[in-house]
Amino acid sequence: MAKRIFLASVLALGLSACASVPAAAPVSTLPPPSGPMASAYGKGHLLIGADAKKLIQMFGRPRLDIRDPSVRKLQFANGRCVLDTYLYASAKGKEPVVTYADSRTPAGKDVDPAACATMLTAK
Repeated sequence: MAKRIFLASVLALGLSACASVPAAAPVSTLPPPSGPMASAYGKGHLLIGADAKKLIQMFGRPRLDIRDPSVRKLQFANGRCVLDTYLYASAKGKEPVVTYADSRTPAGKDVDPAACATMLTAK
């Protein structure tokens, strides 16, 4: 009887060694978007290529200024729309510029980034 229990234990341990352990999800940093992704709305091109200084000249002080190692996000808002701009450097040491822009109403409805830019500059 003790021999059977011992064999069953050894067999169970041996089978448990075959069980697969889920691998940790790989951590990746996404490269900056290539091309004018804001053109998904068709008119975001006026923001593409602008640097932070130009954006601040156009819209004033940003509501948010978030800096990560590879991206800078500037958010501008005025109660009529919210504009998120994402600035990436094309190469090390280069000034980050807008490669993507997204906009919405304060309620969350999508708005054309160019129309939002116009609303932000209108008094």
